Amino acid sequence: MSINLTLQLASGQSLQGAPLELLSNGVAIARAQVAADGKVTFDTSAHEGQTGRESRPLDSAKRLIR
Repeated sequence: MSINLTLQLASGQSLQGAPLELLSNGVAIARAQVAADGKVTFDTSAHEGQTGRESRPLDSAKRLIR
């Protein structure tokens, strides 16, 4: 699964190159950098098959995105 975001600062300043982490239970499960147009894509496919507590935050994110 991929999570796509578009970020924009109210000031209009660029976030290009800003490093971001997607966390699950306080652990980074994906890392990405902001593109020049403010878009960010996190690839979470490596963590989709986990069972137990680790998968719950990712499952919640899937429900919110749908």
